[in-house]
Amino acid sequence: MAKLGKRTAAAREAFAGKSDLTVEEAVALVKSNANAKFDETVEIAVNLGVDPRHADQMVRGVVGLPNGTGKSVRVAVFARGPKAEEAQAAGADIVGAEDLMETIQGGTIEFDRCIATPDMMPVVGRLGKILGPRNLMPNPKVGTVTMDVKAAVEAAKGGEVQFKVEKAGVVHAGVGKASFDEAKLVENIRAFVEAVQKAKPAGAKGAYMKKIAISSTMGPGVSLNIDSANSN
Repeated sequence: MAKLGKRTAAAREAFAGKSDLTVEEAVALVKSNANAKFDETVEIAVNLGVDPRHADQMVRGVVGLPNGTGKSVRVAVFARGPKAEEAQAAGADIVGAEDLMETIQGGTIEFDRCIATPDMMPVVGRLGKILGPRNLMPNPKVGTVTMDVKAAVEAAKGGEVQFKVEKAGVVHAGVGKASFDEAKLVENIRAFVEAVQKAKPAGAKGAYMKKIAISSTMGPGVSLNIDSANSN
C-alpha cells in the first residue's frame, strides 16, 4: 500500500495546477504518470450540455478509432443458419439464438459487444432490461442490428467504440493504452471527440461540449482545451 500511496501522491503533484492543456500536452502527462504494473487504459470523459431524459437530446454513436483500442473485444452474435456460420467465420466469440438468450437470462454475460440479425430482434428484445443498462443492446443506429454480420464483427474486433450519454450528461470511453505512441493516442482522442461532435442532437442548446478530460486507469484526470481536441 505504501508504494501505491507514493505513486498516487507523485501523480497528483505532477498534475497539480494543470488544466486546459492541448491534447498533446495532456497525453504526454497522462502517459508519463501511468506507472501501474499493467498496461493502463487511457480514458476520455466528455461533459455535454444535454439532458438525455429528453429524446431530442440523446447522444449516441459509434466511431472506429484509427489506431484501435488495444483491448481484446469479446463479441456475441444472435443469428441462425448461414448468418450464424458467417459470424463464426468472422471471429465472433459466442453465436446463438434462444440458447444464447437463456444463457444471458441466467446471468452469464461473457461479451463486450452484442450483434444481431434483424430477424433475431424478437428474441433479443426479451433481454432489454438486462442488456440495455449495460449498453449492450443491439441497435441499428450503431450498426449492431444488421445482415452484414461479417462487417459488424470485424468492426467490433478492430477497435470500433460505441458511446452513449449517461444521465449526468457525460460520454466516456477507452481510447487506447498507455503503451501507445503519443501520436496514436492523440489521433484516437481527436477521432472520438469528432464523432461526439457529429452526434450533437437537434435539441442541444447553448454550449454542447462543456469539458473534456483524460486519465489513465489508475491516474488522476486532466482537462483538455476543447478547441485543441476538436482540431484535426
